[in-house]
Amino acid sequence: MKPSGGKTRKTRGAASKANPAKGAVQWQSPVKPRPQFAKQVRTPAIDAPAQGGARQDASPRRVLVRRSGARPEERTGLILETLPSEDYALLDSGNGLKLEQYGPYRIVRPEGQAIWLPAWAKAEWDKADAVFTGNTDEEGVGRWHFPKVPLGETWPLAFDGLPFYGRFTSFRHVGVFPEQATHWAHMDRLIRNAKRPVKVLNLFGYTGVASLVAARAGAEVTHVDASKKAIAWARENQEMAGLSSKPIRWICEDAMKFVMREERRGSTYDIILLDPPAYGRGPGGEVWQLFDNLPDMVDICRAILSPNALSVVLTAYSIRASFFAIHELMRDAFTGLGGTVESGELILRERSSGRALSTSLFSRWENT
Repeated sequence: MKPSGGKTRKTRGAASKANPAKGAVQWQSPVKPRPQFAKQVRTPAIDAPAQGGARQDASPRRVLVRRSGARPEERTGLILETLPSEDYALLDSGNGLKLEQYGPYRIVRPEGQAIWLPAWAKAEWDKADAVFTGNTDEEGVGRWHFPKVPLGETWPLAFDGLPFYGRFTSFRHVGVFPEQATHWAHMDRLIRNAKRPVKVLNLFGYTGVASLVAARAGAEVTHVDASKKAIAWARENQEMAGLSSKPIRWICEDAMKFVMREERRGSTYDIILLDPPAYGRGPGGEVWQLFDNLPDMVDICRAILSPNALSVVLTAYSIRASFFAIHELMRDAFTGLGGTVESGELILRERSSGRALSTSLFSRWENT
């Protein structure tokens, strides 16, 4: 997974490596952007990603106060891209699907934003080792079909030499969001350049790749996720990566409850990663609604920043909003602290024709 380095880019035309679809049979748009297979495959048991969230509805709302002082500087419209690499590549996309290379396997999964036609011939897509079908909702349960041979539940993946496990889950995800690679590289640089001890808090941490990147760079990490299975998976990744001796606290808890308690304790962090779902439930039935609960969460994250904090990184998936929504929230939240808030979109750059596939919105404050 090779991040682009975070430079602002204009939209490019077709530009890529050799295109095997040249002169190939053209695609026709299907009635539904969802592959159907007769054979049902038993799916592995694993919780949905980033199941965590806010307090229960009976808890009192946090009183938010508008802050005084200068708002942080801003950079908007940034496009941070992950380029194809040996570890991961978005090979092609279209017809509501994406064709990806995860380590040794070629995988087909639903992608609602791929409303164009695929650039590669159908024969290339037919080489897939695994195809997700069934329920394509973000939190729905689907199934995997293996056209060639049955595959094991897990397989080895890597980011920048850091190994971890991929897994075929019933929620179409495989344990890693490759577009986050640019955030991981950014965090790695901040930690190494700090030349001092750095404490990182990874909220909604899922399978822990970001936590492992931070720990490898020398940080002390606190990883929070509400899913016991995700925490167990993250621990497996830590062992596989050879980082068992690194200081990582694995905490299975509702994210909002955890940060509220850290605020009461006076705990502080230098870097905070926020990767919340649009909707989720904590282990005690706590309900998380992004637009309802995110302002409180960001406000508490500011409260638990260390005096010499480095960065807060927020990513938002599966929401209908402009990046300006979270951009202005972050600028308000960090008013008076200086620094810069930069916001935009995370994209995957396609190998077949160079198209950009947007995956999420992001906003990050950095104490520049």
